[in-house]
Amino acid sequence: MSITQAVCNSFKTEILEGTHNFTASTGDTFKLALYTSSASLDKTTTAYSATNEVGNSGTYSAGGGSLTSSTPVLSTDTAVCDFADISFTSATITARGALIYNSSKSNKAVEVLDFGSDKTSTAGTFAITFPTADASNAILRIA
Repeated sequence: MSITQAVCNSFKTEILEGTHNFTASTGDTFKLALYTSSASLDKTTTAYSATNEVGNSGTYSAGGGSLTSSTPVLSTDTAVCDFADISFTSATITARGALIYNSSKSNKAVEVLDFGSDKTSTAGTFAITFPTADASNAILRIA
């Protein structure tokens, strides 16, 4: 089993089909689910699955948490999307990666995140901090 960071292939075609709406406040609902090192997630992932998701703890529950997005913008010639950082409090979690998915559109996968190693919290806060939303760093970018 492994987790490999990638924008999901299915998402790439769904963008051209007009499936996903990232517009802040009026767009779709995007969520982030956390996974153990036993998960198999990569560019071929097409939808959220509870298989090998971390267990409920503190404010984390099955399906993960809702992300707050900002309306996509251009950074030089690259379209970028940013999400507000997300935290799960009072949680005991060990996660190896995450999946960003569109819960408004049949839980379609957007992007797999690979943390590089297990990240943990023990009766504390498990936080995901998204990088700067620019052409070189944004978590989701289309060049």
